[in-house]
Amino acid sequence: MDIKLQQVSYAYSMGTPFEKFALFDVDLTIPHGTYQAIIGHTGSGKSTILQHFNGLLKPSKGEVHIGERVIVAGKKAKELKPIRQKVGIVFQFPEHQLFEETVLKDIMFGPMNFGVSEQVAEQRARELIQLVGLPDDILNKSPFDLSGGQMRRVAIAGVLAMDPEVIVLDEPTAGLDPRGQKEIMDMFYTLHKERGLTTILVTHSMEDAAKYADRIAIMHEGKCVLTGTPREIFSDAKTLEKYRLELPHIVRFQSKIEERMSKPLSKICLTEEELAEEVARSLREERDGQ
Repeated sequence: MDIKLQQVSYAYSMGTPFEKFALFDVDLTIPHGTYQAIIGHTGSGKSTILQHFNGLLKPSKGEVHIGERVIVAGKKAKELKPIRQKVGIVFQFPEHQLFEETVLKDIMFGPMNFGVSEQVAEQRARELIQLVGLPDDILNKSPFDLSGGQMRRVAIAGVLAMDPEVIVLDEPTAGLDPRGQKEIMDMFYTLHKERGLTTILVTHSMEDAAKYADRIAIMHEGKCVLTGTPREIFSDAKTLEKYRLELPHIVRFQSKIEERMSKPLSKICLTEEELAEEVARSLREERDGQ
């Protein structure tokens, strides 16, 4: 399912004295199967744009194409329910949305609300609880008796139970310790690959954008100012600085290594593994050339 925004602007409290535009003429295309990161400083429009991906917000100007459905500014959007089934959003702190008396009922609630039978919904819940790394016996517990990390995984399972084609992640690692952050991000990446999902990551983490994304879009003051691959985006420190963003730690570390070696490596490295391989390759070439 492709997603395309064409000249999308959005104003909060449109037509009132409190009208405030948060998006300005945004053009963005996310092809099916892409892992798209959206980065930007606080107030850049990231949170507003993500709510257009399943019709939670409707554009004040422009068009939003979600698969074959088109939401046009000024026209009443009909039958948004199928879109919201196919585009699942994991908001910041999704555990705050848990409410049922057991984990099983909470995961089953969404699909049953969209017409899935109780039997199928329960089957999905039992499969997904293992997929998010939790034991079966947790299904009969109250979600409010779980740890924060466990609650987040339950909430994620609830979104996945809708069987979405697109999953939107709004700062999914907020509040987690480093180990929990890595586990959650690795889990989403595995799901992206194994299920052929379109994944949209809205994040302030340059490291996550560099490591996982196929494409990156930079939001700045309500505009989509730059798109490209992670290597393209993170090869230009001056442009990032202009938009109040920093290079990932690994790219900055690479610069220090290149200074010590007195020569550049052959490419921008986005992970520790890549950097180690490039340094080893460069040292081998230097040794073999002597």
